[in-house]
Amino acid sequence: MKLRDSQWQKLEPLLIGKQGDPGAKGRDNRLFIDAVLWIISNKSIWRSLPAEFGKWNTTYMRFRRWNECDVWRQLEQDMYDDPLLKSMFHEIVAYGDKQTGRIKQRLARRANKLVYNSSLGKAGGARKNSPGVDESTSHWVGLVMRGSAI
Repeated sequence: MKLRDSQWQKLEPLLIGKQGDPGAKGRDNRLFIDAVLWIISNKSIWRSLPAEFGKWNTTYMRFRRWNECDVWRQLEQDMYDDPLLKSMFHEIVAYGDKQTGRIKQRLARRANKLVYNSSLGKAGGARKNSPGVDESTSHWVGLVMRGSAI
């Protein structure tokens, strides 16, 4: 799925980073949106993004920033007069919401793990998470020493 020229003409004035905007300029917004549409339509992972769209991680980080700032949602709302564009952006918004949900779940699991691990450390007589080098190898050293004394 790629943008047609007529669709791009409707979108271009609405995008951030165009000529005349303050701040950083968006490098080829059209290519970026085509890359996001490629990910959505192919139900693919970001690492599989073809090189013609640029570096996958740069595209992904830009997607995340736009998602966090609700740029996709705003573009969806602005496309009230073009049902096809509106549905394209609706898919991007849904994908972005899924990504945000996954990130929140990952952060919650990490926080719960930290709380759990810290509670183990505070409990009396808690076991160490992993044995040190001396602890893991000292058992065989003692056996060798005893064997040579016999």
